[in-house]
Amino acid sequence: MKQFNPSVTKTKNYLCLISLMGLLFLSCSSPKPKDTVSTGTYYFPEGYLDEVEQVPAFWVASIEEIDTYLKTKVKKGKVETVGTSAGGRPIFSVSYGSKRTGSGTTTFSGSLGVYDIAPYRGEDSDKLVYMGLGGVHGFELEGIMGIINMIEVFETGKDLNGKKRPELASMLDSVDRIVLIPLVSPDGRARIPIRMETDKGVDSPQSFTVHEYLNTGGKKDGSIIGWPDVKEHIPMDFADFGFPGGYPNDNGVNIMHDDFFGSPQPETRMLFDIAANEKPDIIINMHTGVPKNNYFMQIHRPFAEPELQPIFEGLYRQIKTSLTEHGLQGSNDATVESIPPQEYSRYNLSTALNLHCGALSVVIESPSHGFQGTNLAGVPTAHTPEDLLDAQIIAHLESMKFLVQTGGRSKWQKDFFK
Repeated sequence: MKQFNPSVTKTKNYLCLISLMGLLFLSCSSPKPKDTVSTGTYYFPEGYLDEVEQVPAFWVASIEEIDTYLKTKVKKGKVETVGTSAGGRPIFSVSYGSKRTGSGTTTFSGSLGVYDIAPYRGEDSDKLVYMGLGGVHGFELEGIMGIINMIEVFETGKDLNGKKRPELASMLDSVDRIVLIPLVSPDGRARIPIRMETDKGVDSPQSFTVHEYLNTGGKKDGSIIGWPDVKEHIPMDFADFGFPGGYPNDNGVNIMHDDFFGSPQPETRMLFDIAANEKPDIIINMHTGVPKNNYFMQIHRPFAEPELQPIFEGLYRQIKTSLTEHGLQGSNDATVESIPPQEYSRYNLSTALNLHCGALSVVIESPSHGFQGTNLAGVPTAHTPEDLLDAQIIAHLESMKFLVQTGGRSKWQKDFFK
């Protein structure tokens, strides 16, 4: 989602020209998208579509792989088509446990007015519900891969790398309802026809630029659009750029910054409908993008209800402490790593979901597999694909453990809300 490198190298030598329809044909077996955006030519500088020779077996993150996995491997969970993207592609969820049965007697806003979430949720208000999202930005692959492997753990007790994860598997007995959407934005994913980038390292001129180009898109001169400049173009007119990147759907909209109170995109509408139906306690939204000088998983403080801020801080400390103990943070000092950030995220999808259903909705950012950074001491750090998988699993596991330990929003309200 977010990249902070202050210096990137502009590439002006176009040697790879790939048409939109060719991209869609190569990258997915989904229905052909509607002609809702310009279908001109996409431009990729030389080497930008290089792919690793051996993609790890657990790295399931393309549309074809996800479709095949969900159709053939999921037996315990329930696979559902929960929406359709702007480009006409199906969006799938996998769920475990039973839904809330109560319909409630008021809106979420009304429940805040009476200081009690139960009239909104209904008679089973105390039920614990967890929701996990991947691929809100289509080419941020770590979160997609992480959710697929979490599903595999729930199905078999092991991830797709063969590692047993009994603590995560046990969450099926502790969390009443788990809803997972591996790929929220298939349009953005379909635009980039590779399964996994090559690792550009730390010092290569392309160590950051390639990944950022694929995600935020590129200008016609070959330079990246970049973060946060990409947010100036919502909806994005694809004809104005060399490549629109993986952020927007086929209507040109980055749904992290959708027109939430106006005419939301079908992907956003789908998330709103699921959130209103499931009324989750926690929504974890996985992205890719961390500071290059502290190249480890980061967690954003959401711009949400003030009463939820101490709850967020507890969640933050739990996830960060565990990541530090597993050697997956910028230092080995958990007391430093677990200090919650004071700065809030800006108003975005997390805010909208919180105000829509009352969930603590949090964005977690991962390092990329496509390039490297340094730790807090300035030492180059290498994240193996296995490290990235471990970090994803830990973040989800600790979020679910926190939900169980704290009792969810019904209990938060009694203990913390005034």
